[in-house]
Amino acid sequence: MKIKNTVVLVLGIIMYSISSNCQNKTFQKEEFKQWAQTPPMGWNSWDCYGPTVEQHEVKANADYMAKELKKFGWEYIVVDIRWFVENDKAGGYNQTNPRYVIDQYGRYLPAVNRFPSAKDGQGFKPLADYIHKKGLKFGIHIMRGIPKKAVEDKLPVKGTNGITADQIYSTALQCEWLRDNYTLVADKPGAQEYYNSIFELYAQWGVDFIKIDDLSRPYHEGEINLIRNAIDNCGRKIVLSTSPGETPISAAPHVTTHANMWRMVDDVWDTWPHITHLMDVAQKWYPYIAPGTWPDCDMIPLGRISIRGERGEERMTRLTKDEQYTLITFFNIFKSPLFFGGDLPSNDAFTLSLLTNNEVVKMHNESTAVKQLFQKEGKIAVTSKNAKDGSIYLALFNISDTVSKKVTVNLSDLGISGSVEVLNMWTGEKSKIISKEIGTDLKPHSSVLYQLKSKK
Repeated sequence: MKIKNTVVLVLGIIMYSISSNCQNKTFQKEEFKQWAQTPPMGWNSWDCYGPTVEQHEVKANADYMAKELKKFGWEYIVVDIRWFVENDKAGGYNQTNPRYVIDQYGRYLPAVNRFPSAKDGQGFKPLADYIHKKGLKFGIHIMRGIPKKAVEDKLPVKGTNGITADQIYSTALQCEWLRDNYTLVADKPGAQEYYNSIFELYAQWGVDFIKIDDLSRPYHEGEINLIRNAIDNCGRKIVLSTSPGETPISAAPHVTTHANMWRMVDDVWDTWPHITHLMDVAQKWYPYIAPGTWPDCDMIPLGRISIRGERGEERMTRLTKDEQYTLITFFNIFKSPLFFGGDLPSNDAFTLSLLTNNEVVKMHNESTAVKQLFQKEGKIAVTSKNAKDGSIYLALFNISDTVSKKVTVNLSDLGISGSVEVLNMWTGEKSKIISKEIGTDLKPHSSVLYQLKSKK
C-alpha cells in the first residue's frame, strides 16, 4: 500500500511538472508562423447559427468533420460570437437585456444553458476534449476589448496588484455594431495583464484557434500587440485570426508579423456581388500570401446556412453551381484559410465534393508563387506553382453578368513551352495542348481550374 501511494505521489508530481512546464512555456518572436504553415481549414458556426449555436450542434459538426473531412486536412471546429450570452437571438443580437456569464476577473464563460458541459466552472474544456479526441482542433471567437460588465462592476484584473477593469478602459472607438465591450487602453497598466488572463484561461480550456473581432477597421495596432504577447506567453499554440475586414493594406507589415490570418473584406455571404468585391480587394494582397500568415477571404457561405443566422432565412446557398465553383476555386488558388460556414451534417453530395477534391486540396496546401495575371474586362486569371511535382496551376474566371467570354493565357506567361498535359481539376478531364496559349469559353459567373505539366 505504501509503495502504491508513493508511485501515485511521484506520478502526480511528474504530471504537475509537465503541466506547469507547458503552461509556463513562452514562444519566440514570430514562432507563431510555424503553427499555420498551410492555410487553416475548418468549420465556423457563424453562417448557420449566428450568435446562438449550442453544444449539440457543435458536436454534430465535429462528428461529421472527423468522419468525412479530416482525411482531407479539415481540422478546426470554431464556436463563433457571443457564446457567453444565455439569451441571444437569431437575426441580429440581443443588446436589450443580454444575460452575460462572466467570472470574478471579468472573463467571459460559456453559457451553461447552451453548453451544458461547461457546468461547475469547467468552461470549454470538456467540449475541447471531445473535439481533440476526434483528432480535431477547437477554436472560439471573442470581441476585442474588455467587457462593459467588468468595468461597471469594477472587477479586479488577474495578475495585478489592485488594478480593476474600470481603470483600463475607454469608451472611444467602441464597436459600433455590438456593445458588449469597451476599448482596452493598450498602454495602461493592467491592459496586458487582462489579455494575459483571458489567454491563460483559454489555454487551460484547450483552445487551438481564436478569431478576434473588430480589430481591423480602424486597425487596433496596440491591442493586437497585447494579444500577440498574451498568446506567446500563454503556453499553448493558438492560431490568431483577426476579423473582420477591411484590413488596411498599410497595416500589412504589422499584421503579417502578429497574426496567422486576417480578413480582407467584411462578411462574405451567398450573393454574387460579395464574390466580385472580394476578388477586387484581394488584388493588393497577393504579395503577402506566405506560410504562417494568410490573407483571409472569410467563411465559405455554401451548403445549408442561416438556420438561426444573422443574415436572411434558413436556406441552401443562393449561389448557382457555377458560382459555387467560382467561389471555391478562388478561395483555393488564393490559398485563403478555408472555414466552411454551412451546417456540415446537412451537406448534399455536391457540396461535399467541393471540399474533398484531392487535387484541389493538394494545390491549396502545396502551391507557392500565387499571383494574378490579369483582372480586366470581366476576365480574371490567377496562377501558382507546385515545386514538389512541377505543376503549374491556372484558374480562369468570367465575372461578367451577361456575356460569355473566351478567357485565354499565353503559355509563355506561365513559363511553359512545348507540349503540355492539362487536367481539369474539377471534372477530371485530361487533354494535351501544343499551341502557345490555353483558354476556354466561360459562361457568366463561371470558372475553370487547370493543372498543367510540361511534357518532356
